[in-house]
Amino acid sequence: MALELIADPWFYAVAIFAVVLTGISKGGIGAAGGFSVPVLSLVISPVQAAAVMLPILIVMDVVGVYAYRKDWDRRTMAIIVPAGLVGICIGWFTFKYLNDDWIRLLLGVIACGFVAFNVLAGLPKPARPSRMKGYLCATGSGFTSFVAHAGGPPLAIYLLPQRLDKALYVGTTIIFFTVINAAKIVPYFMLGLFDSRNLGTAITLLPVAVAGILFGIWVRKRLSTDWFYRVAYSLMFATGAKLLYDGVSHLVAS
Repeated sequence: MALELIADPWFYAVAIFAVVLTGISKGGIGAAGGFSVPVLSLVISPVQAAAVMLPILIVMDVVGVYAYRKDWDRRTMAIIVPAGLVGICIGWFTFKYLNDDWIRLLLGVIACGFVAFNVLAGLPKPARPSRMKGYLCATGSGFTSFVAHAGGPPLAIYLLPQRLDKALYVGTTIIFFTVINAAKIVPYFMLGLFDSRNLGTAITLLPVAVAGILFGIWVRKRLSTDWFYRVAYSLMFATGAKLLYDGVSHLVAS
């Protein structure tokens, strides 16, 4: 299979920004790549954005797993990994029923809802983890990760109240999504998402991905995350609002 590339130069301007931001957030804060597909969906379809990003996220996972191989919570992982795989299966079997506009709508709700949740709720109070809450949040994370690589918000709702050590939080998140992203490979192939253009474009962006996550690991101990969160959440909310508008307007018009 001869590899091709997406030709639109505007795509690469947006893609480099999205991939670098994802690498920094994934390596330094433990976010799961939820910025990338909403941002890329401004210039390509959400389905194509998810296909392009999966190989990139897997390479980031390999780097992240090595960096955080000793920093992850095994008790939490025993709860969230099986539930996350159930969410992957749900996403796989329902994916064909979601058109681009419904996915844009879902992405918009996830992006805006997560930002609103963080702004309104603030820093959560410490709480003992509930197994049922873990199962529900991780299942939702697996589903939203499958359709849009946006599994971070549901998982964060479960993990943040535990007040894990920062390295432990980041490591647990990275190990979880390493398993989840690996589990998407076969379903994505079977759904026909890995065509030559998507794979060729992903390979082209791999150096940017590695640079982004290495930089994120570097800044974790050296830079406050406050400003990063402010900028990232502002961009995430603006992108989510645009996707909500596009999804609703197209659905109404049709």
